Amino acid sequence: MTDKEHYKKLEQMYASASCNEYYSPELTVSEGAAELVIPVHERFFHAAGAVHGAVYFKALDDAAFFACNSVVEDFLVLTVSFNVYFLRPVSSAQIKAAGRVVHASRNLLIGESQLFDSKGREIARGSGTFARSKIRLSPDLGYVLPGFQRSPEA
Repeated sequence: MTDKEHYKKLEQMYASASCNEYYSPELTVSEGAAELVIPVHERFFHAAGAVHGAVYFKALDDAAFFACNSVVEDFLVLTVSFNVYFLRPVSSAQIKAAGRVVHASRNLLIGESQLFDSKGREIARGSGTFARSKIRLSPDLGYVLPGFQRSPEA
C-alpha cells in the first residue's frame, strides 16, 4: 500500500463515521498533517450566537488525530488527552483546522492543531496526546479506498 492510499483510506474512514453526518466536514490527510473544513451552521450556536466550543474541539481533535494516524499505518490511534485554547468566537462561513504531528514514538504521538475562520484569523488552538491502540485499521472501520463497498454484514 502506498502512503497516498493510506491517506485516502483514512479520509474515507472519517467520512463514513455516522457522527460526521451532523457536521458535514471535509478531511484531507497527508504525511504528518491533516486539514479539516466544517461549514458553520446556526445549529452549532450557543445562546450568545456563536459556534459552541464542542465544535471547536471536534475540529481541532480530528485534525491532530488524523495527522498522527497518517504516520501509523496498521492501527488506529486514540486520543489520550487534548487541551484547547479558545481565542475568538466565530458565527459564519466555515472553520478550518490544520493539524500536524510534533512528536512520534512507537506508541505515543503528540499532535497540534490550529483553527481558523474564513478570513484566516486564528480562532483556537489545541494539542493532544495520542496512543497507538490495538484496533487494526480494517474495512470494518470504513478504512477502504473511496468507492469500495463494504459487505452488508460488516
